Amino acid sequence: MAHEHLKPFGSLDPFAEPAWYNALDSPYYNDSHRTFRKFVRDYLETNVLPYSEQWEKDGFVPLEERVKYARSGLAFAELPKEYRRGIPLPGGIPEEQWDIFHQLILHDETSRVHGGAMGGLAGTSVIGLPPIIKYGTQEQKDKYLPGGSDLASLRTTAKKSPDGKYYVVNGHKKWISGALSATHMTTAVRTGGPGKGGVSILVIPTNSKGFSARKIENSGVNAAETAWVDLEDVHVPVENLVGPENEGFRILMHNFNSERFIMAIHMNRKARVCLEVALDYSHSRITFGKPLISHQIIRHKFVTMARYIESHWAWLEQIAYHIKLNGWESDIASRIALAKIHAGRILELANREAQQVLGGAGYQRGGVGGLVELISRDLRMQVVGGGSEEILSDLALRQELTAARKRGSML
Repeated sequence: MAHEHLKPFGSLDPFAEPAWYNALDSPYYNDSHRTFRKFVRDYLETNVLPYSEQWEKDGFVPLEERVKYARSGLAFAELPKEYRRGIPLPGGIPEEQWDIFHQLILHDETSRVHGGAMGGLAGTSVIGLPPIIKYGTQEQKDKYLPGGSDLASLRTTAKKSPDGKYYVVNGHKKWISGALSATHMTTAVRTGGPGKGGVSILVIPTNSKGFSARKIENSGVNAAETAWVDLEDVHVPVENLVGPENEGFRILMHNFNSERFIMAIHMNRKARVCLEVALDYSHSRITFGKPLISHQIIRHKFVTMARYIESHWAWLEQIAYHIKLNGWESDIASRIALAKIHAGRILELANREAQQVLGGAGYQRGGVGGLVELISRDLRMQVVGGGSEEILSDLALRQELTAARKRGSML
């Protein structure tokens, strides 16, 4: 007889949900997590999923929907209580109970929304706000956290004005999610010499003279409003500097850890969706007089997908547990980088194999294989965004070697 906490939740198809949803006990989750899981899924099923396809076609998420999402508490669940303007944690979760496993659930569940809708609804909370939360002055937190911002890191210069009151910013920024509707942009700029020692973080008001943005037409994630930003002699008050001057690289690296971890979660869930859609189709599709699932070679495809997805999810839980005990400042960057690389490989495999099972239906927009087709357009952004496999692989090994030597390894 199943325990009370293992009452089925979500899809009952094999491997369509994380194992703790309806199959296996887990030490990481309690009633608070189960309550939160239901809240997130119910909200998305009612307020987002019925409309996300249209938002993707339109190329943006309506302002009123973004405001509604923010007021639900989901967009800024990681924001300190004093900056949420009276908005409680989503699902009524008490402040003292909130932990990284609530965040794991949030990002897993929201990954069931495909295209760029979630980027349009909550991209700022993942990318733009964390540097201000962790490194901003009290004045900056009071000014920016109740509103919103966005982040990108490209080569852009910022030089002090003769009177020392402003940074004069020149350069370009590419792949900036939400830049067309954001009020501020949290931005990496070069204030010093070459290398990581010359990078700083500025919050730039998007209504500044010399600031302009135009949409980039990409293959997928259309509703995220990804843009190219031009910065020409933009005067930014010096008080908009986040953290010490020329120490922005450390802030960026800290932010990349959480961003890459979230992307790994996203890709794991999207791989599950590919498996689920293809498995369902394989039971109804008749070939050679019997269901497609009856063929051993097809069953093996699902087994391969499941092995990778399930083991990767267990790895994500282990990383989350380490962060819960030790925080983001611990030597976790290399493991997160590897998890992100592995997630990309898994998603590519799952999407390919699902399209093989679906045949033409997996190449058609809409219909039974529509989600798999949509994911095929979106996955490149997930795999390359936040650091490509080639860059992260080298980063991971170098950081692990450094950590090993600190522990006494003779390598």
